[in-house]
Amino acid sequence: MFNIHRKEINWGGRKLVLETGKIARQADGAVLATYGETTVLCTATAQKTPKTGIDFMPLTVNYQEKSFAAGKIPGGFFKREGQPREKETLTSRLIDRPIRPLFAKGYHNETQIICTVLSHDMENDPDIVALVGASAALTISGIPFMGPIGGARVSYIDGEFVLNPTLEQVKEGDLDLVVAGTAEGVLMVESEAQELSEEVMLDAVMFAHRSFQPVIDAIIELAEACAKEPWPLPESGSPEELVAKVAELGEAGLRAAYGERVKQVRVEKIAAVREQVKAAFADTDVDPVVISGLLKKLEKSIVRGQILDTSERIDGRKTDQVRPISAEVGILPRAHGAALFTRGETQALAVATLGTGQDEQIVDALEGEFRERFLLHYNFPPYSVGEVAFMRSPGRREIGHGKLAWRAVRPLLPSAEDFPYTIRVVSEVTESNGSSSMATVCGTSLALMDAGVPLKRPVAGIAMGLILEGDRFAVLSDILGDEDHLGDMDFKVAGTEKGVTSLQMDLKIDQVTEEIMKVALAQAQKGRQHILGEMSKALDAARTGVKESAPRITVINIPKDKIREVIGTGGKVIREICETTGAKIDIEDDGTVKVAATTEDSATAAIQWIKSLTSEPEIGHIYTGKVVKVVDFGAFVNFFGSRDGLVHISELAPNRVAKVTDVINEGDEVRVKVLGIDERGKVRLSIKAVLAEEGGEQEEAEAGA
Repeated sequence: MFNIHRKEINWGGRKLVLETGKIARQADGAVLATYGETTVLCTATAQKTPKTGIDFMPLTVNYQEKSFAAGKIPGGFFKREGQPREKETLTSRLIDRPIRPLFAKGYHNETQIICTVLSHDMENDPDIVALVGASAALTISGIPFMGPIGGARVSYIDGEFVLNPTLEQVKEGDLDLVVAGTAEGVLMVESEAQELSEEVMLDAVMFAHRSFQPVIDAIIELAEACAKEPWPLPESGSPEELVAKVAELGEAGLRAAYGERVKQVRVEKIAAVREQVKAAFADTDVDPVVISGLLKKLEKSIVRGQILDTSERIDGRKTDQVRPISAEVGILPRAHGAALFTRGETQALAVATLGTGQDEQIVDALEGEFRERFLLHYNFPPYSVGEVAFMRSPGRREIGHGKLAWRAVRPLLPSAEDFPYTIRVVSEVTESNGSSSMATVCGTSLALMDAGVPLKRPVAGIAMGLILEGDRFAVLSDILGDEDHLGDMDFKVAGTEKGVTSLQMDLKIDQVTEEIMKVALAQAQKGRQHILGEMSKALDAARTGVKESAPRITVINIPKDKIREVIGTGGKVIREICETTGAKIDIEDDGTVKVAATTEDSATAAIQWIKSLTSEPEIGHIYTGKVVKVVDFGAFVNFFGSRDGLVHISELAPNRVAKVTDVINEGDEVRVKVLGIDERGKVRLSIKAVLAEEGGEQEEAEAGA
């Protein structure tokens, strides 16, 4: 019934199994990929006819995690998987980025990759398994995919590279790096690092590339055994006469347009040339999409040739030159921290908000539920590029760019013990012509320091580009949008003056060499140091203390057996404390209590209340209390949280008291001294002792005067 083909290798100390022929047989390609006991079903399916009227590859990648893979039932009201989690969106992008450049030119068939996590062993992250499985599914499908690719995760622990570390090892290491590529070179890099040097980062990338070569070999062997007949390659190229005619009509105008330094003016001039050329073919049977494609090739030839021949870019800069930078902080009066970072025609408004433990993000992942205290949200409104569009919820681009900036900044944050706040940063991209994610890194660093978050060091980011023609290449610092669009690489590096904290690379060509990456890293380091210098003109270190509008958090510790006293039945006591004092209170299982308040009086009142509930009154100390009950033989005074004590009638005043109500009444505020506490916990109080003690102090003060 089944025609099963299976390939098994030992990879990184664990077994990697690729199997096809049993599950999802109607897909063009289907591979069940297993690493350790983590299993992902990867399918590749494509429409048999190309989509007309487009000049791009209509590829969709969907990575999805099923709760049953970890023996769980989905949390929340609806017990069914719904909107993709952030991890699913990011992994979908992780798979999309390295495979997209490898489809045959001119292939415009709708293609979908679906990777479904079926089993998770809580050790091996499914993302690498899905990446490898997707590559294998495409390679055996017959779809014109010029792969296969491999991928691997690398950690850096105690000065050594670790291939495909477990989830626990990743937490221990100084690096979390994912690399994908072909046998010839690297295609994609994604990472978070603890301020590692450029040399270590490059060595890690090349270690990963060498390490996934056995995976590529295994996929090739599987394909040799069971691959379907390859689809015919799409026709490419246009008649030479048509190419020459488009160049004749459009080259002069495009050269003039790309000589314009201002983006909006340049965009208008380019659009005018395109319309003019298309109008010349309006009465012919030439497909407008073909004309658009030829114009794009002409634009690439003009821009790339100028850079390689003259080392001068669209806006007149040299290849290693960064655009003018402006950095401002404290621009929003009520925000806890705010910064406006502008680099050329790219601008990000970053706003930091400080919260309490109640504001932490609860993440329901396959690995288990956890809390995240640092949130970074990136928004890209249409006005930032001068366009009109629907305002939608964050898409894959917004989530991916926000995560990249998050990875770049997180290694510099203080520990929760040193700075017990939940931190949220929102980056509103208000202009874009170049890397807005790297502008977000810079703006976030400044906004956090403006908010008083004690970063270890400021962090900055820069985006590098590449123009590669044969043996000639140029690495471009701080690329423009057009240079990204018409170039071969998007290489983003973020870090401090000490080292790299995040590295991301995407290619539009089939590989990049170690030499090019080395040049790009060195050039990025120079640019990053320049940007850090410009940022320091606005703010070079975190402000001392948080702003008045931000909550002040005080951390105290109480005995574990007293936690229930503070919380009360059904949370009654803690609610009363919060409502009365205006403070927010977080209590952890180990007895750590965080009290957050916007005023010192509010915090002090809440702390004193908590201490009164969790500690014992001291004999000989004087407390302020309230008379709660009057009896014939004295008065009961609430003086220590919920603790009451008795002031005997003989202890009400220095002289004899005939009737208690002659001296005090219910509701009166009095100062009492603790005389003693018996074995049953009953407290004896005295007002007379306080009067004698404070009266004596008064007499001594008058005598000294």
